[in-house]
Amino acid sequence: MPESESYDYALIGGGIMSATLGVLLKLTNPDVRLVMFERLSEVAAESSNPWNNAGTGHAALCELNYMPDSADGSLPDPSKAIAINEQFQVSRQFWASLVELGILNTPSSFIRTVPHMTFVQGAKDIDYLKRRHLALENQPLFAGMKFSTDLDEISGWAPLITQQRKNQDIAATFIDQGTDVDYGEMTKQMITWLKGQGMKLDMDTEVKSVYQFASGKWQVWLGASQNRLIHADRVFVGAGGYALKLLQKSRIPEINGYGTFPVSGHFLRTDNPEVVAQHHAKVYSQAQVGAPPMSVPHLDTRIVDGKPSLLFGPFAGLNPKFLKSGSILDLPLSIRPANLLPYLSVAIRNLGLVSYLLKEVTKSKSKKFASLQEFVPDADANDWSYYEAGQRAQVIKPVGRGGVLQFGTEVITSEDGSISGLLGASPGASVSVSVMLEVLQKMQPKQFDESKAAIAKLIPSFGKKLNDNPALAKKTLKATAKTLGLKA
Repeated sequence: MPESESYDYALIGGGIMSATLGVLLKLTNPDVRLVMFERLSEVAAESSNPWNNAGTGHAALCELNYMPDSADGSLPDPSKAIAINEQFQVSRQFWASLVELGILNTPSSFIRTVPHMTFVQGAKDIDYLKRRHLALENQPLFAGMKFSTDLDEISGWAPLITQQRKNQDIAATFIDQGTDVDYGEMTKQMITWLKGQGMKLDMDTEVKSVYQFASGKWQVWLGASQNRLIHADRVFVGAGGYALKLLQKSRIPEINGYGTFPVSGHFLRTDNPEVVAQHHAKVYSQAQVGAPPMSVPHLDTRIVDGKPSLLFGPFAGLNPKFLKSGSILDLPLSIRPANLLPYLSVAIRNLGLVSYLLKEVTKSKSKKFASLQEFVPDADANDWSYYEAGQRAQVIKPVGRGGVLQFGTEVITSEDGSISGLLGASPGASVSVSVMLEVLQKMQPKQFDESKAAIAKLIPSFGKKLNDNPALAKKTLKATAKTLGLKA
């Protein structure tokens, strides 16, 4: 009979979410007993891996999907964009504190200043972008954002995208407080620290299921071949697309009706120094009609291990896997009586999305390269290679008897707070600290209240809205920029 292992928290998945939660737990309660399970041979190998995402520090500085156009031509509503930016500032403050505590290493190993831009063409989109800028320019968290329709000025910001456009109507916004973030490196540094603080890390270990006893404690089951008894007071499921599967197996009623819509992603990439040197920005544009929100086309400066590259994409496609290293049976095996109607209603309501994804799947590499040339007219196919990025699983949320396809990150927590997990994708990693604070509050409300003073030391603006206080916003942005080596 194997000896029983007992922990306060079992963290399932070795990505940025589990790492962030683990660090928050250890900093607010050094005696907490933690175990982390990762099914692959290294941590941060799925969505947190730097080549499986675009590394954008999502602060709604350039992403149009966080601020859709108004129906009547008035100024678009900036509230969601502001909320996303607020959450990213929470992350920046937390990361800055971890640098000061020595938990994260040299900031340039995981974060760098890269301007964020939005680029559009045609009278309709130019008008929208101008109104978007008007709605944001006086918001404290968006201070310094510029708008231009001048070819020479835009060329100064991003020369690659302005080639051969002398007779075209274009516009762009530019803000130089944007960032490029290597969430994989950040995750590895956090987990290294957690191991040093006594956390047990099990690699190549897939959690097959979780069971709750009448006492409220959980058993983490690793399969019949693993001769181990693992018990935990609380379980966090940060397993990316596999979170749905494990939460379903937990049998908590809160997961009933939920599903996920998996979307694959591919990018074009160049490491040619001559090309890379001509572009230093993350440039987002409008999504195609019917495209999922995470498929907004963008041309990004990407810095991994100190080496810059350029990425263009993503090119979305249909793929039933919930993880890049998942199984083609993931989607069909996730269907339950409770989520069948939500799945069907989402499919019926989003026929345009399905049509778009089918077109993407059948699109040739030459057509995908033609999409790049819409951004970079002089692009040379010899400079670019095609690769598969991470898998995204967008949330299908039950509403009434049907369901809706929801953009963002959804926290699912049992009524007793003993198990919590995440569904969804972008902005994900960028707002990981805010999301994990929400998880902590739901799982241990009393201890969360007792930890507020400790949290406020890590996140000085904790409990406040920076955008409502221009002086505090300016001070906070300046302080975190200094610690993280960023442009204020």
